[in-house]
Amino acid sequence: MEQQSNSFLATEKLGTLMRKYSIPCVISLLVAALYNIVDQIFIANATYLGSYGNAANTVVFPLTVVALSIAVMIGDGACAYVSICLGADEHERAHRSIGNAIILCIVSSLIVVAVYFLFMNPILTLFGGTVNEETFYYARQYFIYITIGLPAYMFGQAMNPIIRSDGSPRFAMAATLSGAVLNIIFDPILIFVCKWGMMGAAVATVAGQILTAVLSIWYLFHMKAVRLQKSSFRLSGKLIRRFIPLGVTSFLSQISLVASMAAVNNMIRTYGALDPIFSQTEYAQIPMAVVGIVMKFFQIVISIAVGLAAGCIPVVGYNIGAKRPDRAKGLFTLLLACEAVVGVAAWLIVELFPGQLIALFGAANESAYYTEFAIKCFRTYLCLVMLATINKGTFIYLQSLGKAFASTAISLTREVIFGVGFALLLPRFFGLDGVLYSMPVSDGLTFVICVITIVYTYRTLGREQRQLETSRNRA
Repeated sequence: MEQQSNSFLATEKLGTLMRKYSIPCVISLLVAALYNIVDQIFIANATYLGSYGNAANTVVFPLTVVALSIAVMIGDGACAYVSICLGADEHERAHRSIGNAIILCIVSSLIVVAVYFLFMNPILTLFGGTVNEETFYYARQYFIYITIGLPAYMFGQAMNPIIRSDGSPRFAMAATLSGAVLNIIFDPILIFVCKWGMMGAAVATVAGQILTAVLSIWYLFHMKAVRLQKSSFRLSGKLIRRFIPLGVTSFLSQISLVASMAAVNNMIRTYGALDPIFSQTEYAQIPMAVVGIVMKFFQIVISIAVGLAAGCIPVVGYNIGAKRPDRAKGLFTLLLACEAVVGVAAWLIVELFPGQLIALFGAANESAYYTEFAIKCFRTYLCLVMLATINKGTFIYLQSLGKAFASTAISLTREVIFGVGFALLLPRFFGLDGVLYSMPVSDGLTFVICVITIVYTYRTLGREQRQLETSRNRA
C-alpha cells in the first residue's frame, strides 16, 4: 500500500492546521486529565469517602504523573523526531524511531510498576499520605489498583502523540476519549452501586486505560505515513539519543509537578499542623484535599495549554525539516495568542466562580472551613495563570523546533528551581499561605525568562528565513 504524504503540512493555512492538530490534542489531554478528576468528583460526592477520599486521591495523583512523565517523554520525543524525519523524507528513521519508542515504553512501565510495589508505603508517606490514618488507608487502596494498570496507561499515552505524527490526530483523540467515557460509566456504578470505594474508582480508571491501549495497538498495524517492520523494533542507541532529548521538556513539565506536589503536600502537612483550625484532627485533611482540587483545575487549564502547543509539534517539525522557518514563526505567533486567551479565561473562572468549582467536589458535605479555604486557594494559587499558559506554550514550542537544551533549561528553572524552591521557602515566612503564594511567584519570574526567549526565537527564525531567501536568489 502506498504511504500517505504529509506534504500538506508545508502548504495548508496555519490556522487550519492548528485547528486540525491542536484541538484533537487538547481534547486528548483533557480526557487524560479527566481520568483522575472524574474519580475525585465521584469520590468527593460519596459520603462514605468525602474529604478523606479526596485527600487520598491527592496523595496518589503525583504517582500517576510520574508514569505519565515517562510516557510523554518517549511519545512526544518520538513525535517531534518522526515529524522532522517525514519532513526530510527519511522514512527509514521514522519507522525505526516508532519501534524503539514502543519497546522503551513497555520496558519502562514494567520497571515503574515493580518500584511502586516494592516501595509502596514509603512512597505514600513521601507524598503526605500520613496526614491521618483514614487518608493513608484510602490512599493505599487506590494506589494498588492504579499501579496494576500503569503499563496500559503509559502505552496509551506514549502512542497518542506518535499517532498524531502519523497524520491521525482525530484517531488519537478518539482512542483517549473512548477510555475516558468507559471510566465515567464505571465510576458511579462501582462507587455508588457496588460500594467498592477507592478500589472501584481505580478499577474504573484502569478499564478505560486498557481500552485506550487496545485501540492504540490496533492503529499501529494500520499506520498511514509510516509502516512498521520487524527492523523497526531493533533497538538503536543512536536513534534513541536523537528523539529522547526532544521529549525531555514534556518529561520535566510533568515530573516537576510531582516534585512540586511532594513539596506542597509536605508543607501543607507541616504548616497545617500549626494552623489553629487545621491542626484539629477532624479538619487535618482539608488543606491537602483542597490544594489537590485546585491543582486538578490547574491541570485542566495546563492540559489545554500543552495540547495547543503539542498539537503544533508535527506541523512545526515538518516545516523545519522542509526548510520553512517563516511558517514556524507564524505558527508561534498564533500559538502565543491562543495561550493568552486560555489563561485569561481560566483566571476569570477562578476569580468569579470559585464557589461553584468547589461545589463540584462535595463542598455541601463538608464544613464551612473547607469552602472558605478552597475559595482562598483558587484565587491566590492561580492569580497568574495566564502567564503559566504562555510559559508552557513557549517550553513546548522550543521542543518542536528541536531546541531541546533551551526548552529543558527553562522548564527545569520553572518547575524545579522556582516551583519546588518557593514551595519550600515561602511557607517559612507566610505559613500555610506561603504554599499558595509559591505558584504565582514562580510563574511571574519564569515569564520574564520566556519573554526574552520569545524575542530571541523570533529573531532566529527570521534570520534563517532571510538566509534561505538569499540562497534561493543566488541559485
